[in-house]
Amino acid sequence: MYVREDKSVKRALITGASRGIGKAIAYKFAQMGYELYLTCFNNEELLKNVATDIENKYQVICKCYCSSIDCEEEVSRMFDDIPYLDVLINNAGISYIGLITDMSYEMWKNVINVNLNSCFLTCKAAIPSMLNRKKGKIVNISSVWGNVGASCEAVYSASKSAITGFTKSLAKELGPSGICVNCVAPGVILTDMCGNVAQDVLEEMAEEACVGRNGTPEDVAKAMAYLADAEFITGHVLSVNGGYVI
Repeated sequence: MYVREDKSVKRALITGASRGIGKAIAYKFAQMGYELYLTCFNNEELLKNVATDIENKYQVICKCYCSSIDCEEEVSRMFDDIPYLDVLINNAGISYIGLITDMSYEMWKNVINVNLNSCFLTCKAAIPSMLNRKKGKIVNISSVWGNVGASCEAVYSASKSAITGFTKSLAKELGPSGICVNCVAPGVILTDMCGNVAQDVLEEMAEEACVGRNGTPEDVAKAMAYLADAEFITGHVLSVNGGYVI
């Protein structure tokens, strides 16, 4: 592992970083010189491959944690290893596609735990050091469906809508302490989560976007980088959807 001597280096935690949007964000922030703390739930080998590649390409420290980000004890142990964060990015998320009448209560709770409760736990753990340093950035990932809802994705839409409210409230709470809290709401982004969506449906969605295409993980990563540098933006929901017509 590459060891950096500069103690003033910027540090970022990215949850759900083994693939898709989280992976793209990790590469983007490595390019920006951040030391990284990356998490995943069950793709430990993929995450370690990402970390090794990032360290080799960008000579930044990249630590991996394969854990349940919605478990308070595991989040606490992870933060014992993190001296401070400049940026916290809550990206980890799962979905459920199906009728609400076919969804079990356990599945409902699982989506809420991973998508929403994990944000509470990581924010609660990260905020004290940000308060001490009087600076920090928190960026949560919501969704276009958190703004308007999606048929057959009730729990996903509900969890992402809650992320938006949580972000706005936390921005008001932490703003006087120099901490900015924002939210990115992606539209249709071509990741594994789209794997069950028919190609003709994806093409129709692309046609509904002003730019005529669906998004990529790199599109979201660029938005994250922008908010990580912004000093006078907080409580904002940045829609990264190519002008998707809602």
